[in-house]
Amino acid sequence: MARVLIVGGFLAAVFWVFSIVDCAVQPATRHRGVPKGVWIAIVVLLPVIGGILWFTLGRRRADERPARAFAPDDDPEFLRSIDKKEQDARIAELEAELARLDDEGDAADSRS
Repeated sequence: MARVLIVGGFLAAVFWVFSIVDCAVQPATRHRGVPKGVWIAIVVLLPVIGGILWFTLGRRRADERPARAFAPDDDPEFLRSIDKKEQDARIAELEAELARLDDEGDAADSRS
């Protein structure tokens, strides 16, 4: 019976240390739920249970992608929120200003 307790205690200690190291070396993007420091505290303060929680709840798998952040021109919600009339008016204003600058440049070139 004593051998079982010694082996079980040794395996629990190995699992605990492995859990701490795994939690500490994972990048912050692979932690789910709470921040990395909190996960390390959970694993350290709750030796076996903390490790089990880390591997079941806290660790994001390599193939599991976080929510993708869209650039504004790729985000469908942002594109729906843009007012097309306002955008077309701004484009027309910029084109008129560009044409005016071109005319001024042509007039300056013809005087030279």
